[in-house]
Formats: sequence, C-alpha cells, structure tokens
Amino acid sequence: MRHIISILMENESGALSRVSGLFSARGYNIESLSVAPTDDPSLSRMTLVTHGSDEIIEQIKKQLNKLIDVVKLLDLTEAPYIERGMLLVKLDCGGAGHRELIKHLADIFGAKIIDVTPSAYTVELIGGASKLDSFLEALSPIPVIEVVRSGSMGIARGDIALKV
Repeated sequence: MRHIISILMENESGALSRVSGLFSARGYNIESLSVAPTDDPSLSRMTLVTHGSDEIIEQIKKQLNKLIDVVKLLDLTEAPYIERGMLLVKLDCGGAGHRELIKHLADIFGAKIIDVTPSAYTVELIGGASKLDSFLEALSPIPVIEVVRSGSMGIARGDIALKV
C-alpha cells in the first residue's frame, strides 16, 4: 500500500542523507521526496512517499523515529489528507491538431500553458498523483519532449497537524 509520511526534522546538513540512508540500508524504496524549511527556521518538513505492507510501514516509522534529526512524524494515509504535486511537461506541438488538443486537455484538467514556442508547449499541472498520471495518459497522442514531476506534498485535513 502507498503511504505518505510527513516528518518534522531539524534543519541541519546531513539530515536528509540519514533518512535516505535508512531507506537504502533496509532495501526500502522512496517513490517521492520533498523537503523544505517550515515557518520555524530550525525545522524542515520532509514528505516522502513509499510503498509497503502495514508491517513494513510500521518498521519504517519506528526506524525514522530513532533518528536523532527527526522531531516528529505523521503517516498522512491514516486519516483524511490533501496531496499535491506539480507536473511540468514539454510537448511537441508541430503535428496536426496538437496545439488544439493540448489547449483542450489543459482546460479539462485545469492545467496552465506556461511557455509557447513555434515547436513546443510547456504545460504546468498541480494535483494529486492520480490526476497527474491521468493527464499524462490523456496526452498520449502527443509526442512528449520532457517530463518533470515534483515530489508529493501532503497535509492532514481538519485539526490534525504535524507540529512540535
């Protein structure tokens, strides 16, 4: 099962390395990773996405909690949450009807065309992982030049919060 784990950690050099080292040492895969400082400059928030059984995820959380840099963690998939990621896709718009199809799909998915050249459109889409995947699937008739995706970010809904 897919899990989104948010971690509050000390904003110090080497902290990210220790977390990724924990995963690689145990043979766990990180599907997505996003890190940025919080409103407290001494803390960073890391959001990582991984797959595993309930037992494996429980083991991952226990190991993460043992790391000295980790202040607190929350498995967002245990309660209602909001997930967002960003997709940038550069598309070849030279084919017949490609420009119109790109504009049409961008409208349907709520994407923005952020760069236009005579031969390519660059489109930005923000949404959950399944929305980004669906958009790429819908674009399949159009030659893709390049795809860039951010890591997932997530936040719990309601009054559940990852705070110290």
